[in-house]
Amino acid sequence: MKLSAEQKSKLANLTEFQRSVLFACMKIKKGKTVSYSKIAKMIGKPKAVRAVGNALSKNPLAPLIPCHRVIRKDGSLGGYSAKGGRKKKQILLKNETKKK
Repeated sequence: MKLSAEQKSKLANLTEFQRSVLFACMKIKKGKTVSYSKIAKMIGKPKAVRAVGNALSKNPLAPLIPCHRVIRKDGSLGGYSAKGGRKKKQILLKNETKKK
């Protein structure tokens, strides 16, 4: 996914860790989900599960950067800090699954 200069400037305000989490999210295919712990492993910080969740809550480009595709290890949704909250996360995931 290519990001515009404006989008890149929004990411520039984040820490390197937060950007690494969001870039990992960009690798999740439409209609698929991964756990917070999987993202932590993907970025080489397997014990930083809670920090991954915190980084996702700072996503300035949701749902363009698909942090809604990150769920809890037990399969439950977890949080979603973008407008609409958890209900919006559920709707986004449901719509992506339908379009597979």
